[in-house]
Amino acid sequence: MRDVVEIGLGKTAQRGYHLDDIAIVPSRRTRDVDDVSTGWQLDAYQFDIPCVGHPSDATMSPASAVRLGQLGGLGVLNVEGLWTRYENPTKILEELAGLGEDARATKRLQEVYAEPIRPELIAERVRELRSGGGTVAVRVSPQHTLALAPVILDAGVDILVIQGTIVSAEHVSTTDEPLNLKEFIADLDLPVVVGGCTDYKTALHLMRTGAAGVIVGIGGDDWSTTESVLGIRVPMATAIADAAAARRDYLDETGGRYVHLIADGDIQTSGDIAKALGCGADAVMLGEPLSLCDQAPAGGAWWHSAASHPSLPRGAFEVAGESLGEMERLLFGPADEPDGQLNLFGGLRRAMAKCGYRDLKEFQRVGLVLDR
Repeated sequence: MRDVVEIGLGKTAQRGYHLDDIAIVPSRRTRDVDDVSTGWQLDAYQFDIPCVGHPSDATMSPASAVRLGQLGGLGVLNVEGLWTRYENPTKILEELAGLGEDARATKRLQEVYAEPIRPELIAERVRELRSGGGTVAVRVSPQHTLALAPVILDAGVDILVIQGTIVSAEHVSTTDEPLNLKEFIADLDLPVVVGGCTDYKTALHLMRTGAAGVIVGIGGDDWSTTESVLGIRVPMATAIADAAAARRDYLDETGGRYVHLIADGDIQTSGDIAKALGCGADAVMLGEPLSLCDQAPAGGAWWHSAASHPSLPRGAFEVAGESLGEMERLLFGPADEPDGQLNLFGGLRRAMAKCGYRDLKEFQRVGLVLDR
């Protein structure tokens, strides 16, 4: 039983743990790093590294999504972002990158995202992604899925990501017809990834919709304001472990249908990636770390997808940081600083080797210890 703490008469809270609260415990065996595989597979699509690009315009343009795919990850383009609102948003991205400490940054984000989405640009961006030769994945919010899905599907994507801050399988509305995820996914012949979620029960219900993958977390980082705006904070180590427990139960329930877990939040370094996978994730969604590579379309600035919400923005605008170099160097090194921000997946491979595991499925069984 998890620790339950009484916070007042008649009110208890379960204890949860962040990735910073845990550490990996090596086993009795070590392994040569060249014998370690970081490959994983989502439905029929195989990837060399467990990296999914967070669909923020700060990091994912058609070009950077293609580049991430060439390097073995999965780039995800936001079809509600600047690339489907403007023919060429490059100058807008340059302006945003130059805002610095401008107090109007959030207001300016809201202004540029007020431009309507153009369906013809969705089709054009998908064509650009397809021409890059890799797996084509796009993100849409649950609120706009029914309206935009026909355009997205006609354009011919490989993977559809339905992502919001919190997504449930039972959205209730007395004013609009809610998206029925189970019916929607059943009518498709392509894999769908849904999320975020934060607990066992929600993860299990999302798996029962037929989703190929579930996003765990809300993309929280040092710049997220979801806690101050909504009071929601996700202890990622606990959230991933709970979702992994839901997956085990769903495997028993279905006789072997495996749903992939993608961890989204509090992941900055190679050590964070290793710990997230050790808790049970199959891949991680990287946002802010990818903003520091040369291919980032916003030149080092960073904002979460929810930071431009027209009435309740969640996420501060981070001023442009200094580039750490090419995306390839960020992912595979070499690193010349010892802080874990470079050679992210080289660090993961080394962690797996030090603990004696040859692939990601095995590594999910690694021992963990509380160190706080």
